[in-house]
Amino acid sequence: MMQGGRDLSPERITVSEDVVSYVEGRDCDFRVCTSCGGPILLPIAVKSPKYTDVQVRAGRRTIYISMYQAPYLDTIGMEMVPSYYRE
Repeated sequence: MMQGGRDLSPERITVSEDVVSYVEGRDCDFRVCTSCGGPILLPIAVKSPKYTDVQVRAGRRTIYISMYQAPYLDTIGMEMVPSYYRE
């Protein structure tokens, strides 16, 4: 999907295996949103999805990506998970 000349296609965004394991281990969907430090991956209980989000599968779960972050992402990796959420 193109919006304002930006590619929002979920097919071009990959999810690293460690993120798939992380997301499935928490048994909830997640959202990539904007923070002052760049894109951040949070549970939807913390940051709920918006109807404009791009949806990417991560195993059995869904990762919602802000339409503002999606054009700039190629891969969703563990560096997007805040250190206080990691075990």
